[in-house]
Amino acid sequence: MSAKQVIGAFLGVVFKIVVWAIIIMLVYKYAIYGYKFGFDVFSDRPVATTATGITVNVAIVEGKSNMEIARLLEEKGLIEDANVFYVQLMLSDYKDALRPGIYDFSTTMTAEDMMKIMAEDPNKAEEEESDS
Repeated sequence: MSAKQVIGAFLGVVFKIVVWAIIIMLVYKYAIYGYKFGFDVFSDRPVATTATGITVNVAIVEGKSNMEIARLLEEKGLIEDANVFYVQLMLSDYKDALRPGIYDFSTTMTAEDMMKIMAEDPNKAEEEESDS
């Protein structure tokens, strides 16, 4: 073997090692991201970690998509990640039941708590209050 062939073989091996290292790092990075995303979807934790939260007024107008609602809740600081809320909503019983309206949410509420309130029939809530 000549010196050129040895150097070429060495560079080829180094190149393959570098490519495999990059692939392994990317797989690791996205595996960690996927785990965190899945954990966030199924853990359903509120934003506030203390017993007292902040109450935020949110107006949902007619025709907003579920993703737009998720982004609005994220902008208001009620959820940490709009994509996580959207997936939670799509996996819940409330995915086609959210209603427009003005809502008071707290940072101590979970995503499911907010979904339940937005999906509740206002006429039904009024009937229950009048029955009491």
